[in-house]
Amino acid sequence: MSTVHYRGGAIFTSDDVAWAESLVVRDGRIVFVGDAATASALPADEVVELEGRLVLPGIVDAHTHLVSMGESLGQVDLQDAADLAEIQRRLAAAAQESDAARIVGRSWLFSALEGAKPHRDMIDAVIADRPVYLHANDSHSAWVNSAALAELGIDDATPDPMGGRIERDSAGTATGMLWENASLGLMRDRLDEIVSDGEREQSLEAALDAYLAAGVTAAVDMGLGEPELRALEAVQRRRGGTLPLRVAGHWVVNRTATSEGDLAGVARAAELAARHSGPWLRITGIKLFVDGVIDSCTAAMRHPFHDGSHPDALWDLPSLSAVVAAADAAGLQVAMHAIGDAASALALDALEAAVAANGPRADRRHRLEHLETVDRETPLRLARLGVVASMQPVHCDPAIQPNWRAMLGDDRVERGYPWREFVEAGATLAFGTDAPTAPFDPLPNLFVATTRRSAFDPALPANVPANAMAIADAVRRATRDAAYAARWDGELGVLRAGAAADFLVLSGDPFRDGVEAFLTSRVEMTVVAGEAVGR
Repeated sequence: MSTVHYRGGAIFTSDDVAWAESLVVRDGRIVFVGDAATASALPADEVVELEGRLVLPGIVDAHTHLVSMGESLGQVDLQDAADLAEIQRRLAAAAQESDAARIVGRSWLFSALEGAKPHRDMIDAVIADRPVYLHANDSHSAWVNSAALAELGIDDATPDPMGGRIERDSAGTATGMLWENASLGLMRDRLDEIVSDGEREQSLEAALDAYLAAGVTAAVDMGLGEPELRALEAVQRRRGGTLPLRVAGHWVVNRTATSEGDLAGVARAAELAARHSGPWLRITGIKLFVDGVIDSCTAAMRHPFHDGSHPDALWDLPSLSAVVAAADAAGLQVAMHAIGDAASALALDALEAAVAANGPRADRRHRLEHLETVDRETPLRLARLGVVASMQPVHCDPAIQPNWRAMLGDDRVERGYPWREFVEAGATLAFGTDAPTAPFDPLPNLFVATTRRSAFDPALPANVPANAMAIADAVRRATRDAAYAARWDGELGVLRAGAAADFLVLSGDPFRDGVEAFLTSRVEMTVVAGEAVGR
């Protein structure tokens, strides 16, 4: 491969020395970052003039779901549907435009129903002749019509799955709302049977292409199961053993009725980690759901929700500790979905038990995902245990917060998404998007991180603005620290000699022009392993 000298721009390295004038790349690696005079003395086959543009390390999305994200690109977008009438209008339009066997929508907000409970009759009123599946914005619940219930085989007598609930009215009739594992398990398993491997591969390709165009050069897939892994393996084979960007995967281990069943998931993850350890696809750990979400009142909280509901966590401590200890002993990274303050405390109890059982080790690199509400001790405990706080700024966008705040209904909302507390405690904070529960584009994510304002409607008041962070810090969380969270540190997320030549070139410069440039800039070039895309 040739040697390329990139010069004449503002190069933010995310490293200890933050800024450079020139970047020299050879054979997919960075060979020099620093002043233009030294770089110009090095032999180069090509010089790329940046003409004042900003260069950032390639974005590492620390938490995403690649196949689901690709699928979402073709679904009916309901995130900004203001009310039921608009939801129905978009569904009717989608049904008229498509003869697909089923209609799938995404990202509807509970607040759009203005206090009404989602019911299958609301969808049946506009589409009754084929199944309709509507994933809520939090992706932990789904609203379906009567035809979808029939396709799923759900009737009034269907038992609730472990860790999930089929909503029923006072007469015991299924209403069309599926909560937690009724959606994430029962519904997903059935849809996985219907969707072909070829369709999943197309969705994955769409997601990878979209990420490259947005400047994302590596992603951590937090929802891998057998169908998603087959898609990744097939795409990698077609591309001669590579992928368009680097992927690390966490294998989902759902709670079963027995400890043997729980531990079988860990054993499968360890087997896959031994098989997939390359630079383009690596199975790095497991993913556990400790609780649900605040929007649907399924998160595990120390105190009840505003409506009086007070659900338990999805795992008890003995069951959770057994799985965490087994994964830790196998050298796997443990990532735990923990949104409620009781859930994160439970997750840390399990991690402490694993350390006690397995003994000291230098670099475990376990993670807690989301951490939307925490008690005062959790940031300190994370830092002490070396656990990464993996969070998603777009989840606190003020435009999607009304229902979240209403479900808590008290002063807990003023400590929501407390990034500053984790940083001040000394914990590593990594940023991702959790696409498709939120937009995959990293630039709006960084806008929210630096302002706590809305990327959908920047005129809205900021959401607890004291937690906003400086631009340089936000970029480091989405590059250097996100890479660290996936054990890519030193290789990705920084621009330094010896690291992979993964970076992006932006048309605008938020450092120079202000944070609004995150919303107005476009990615003009993405470089992965020295190869430019979209140049």
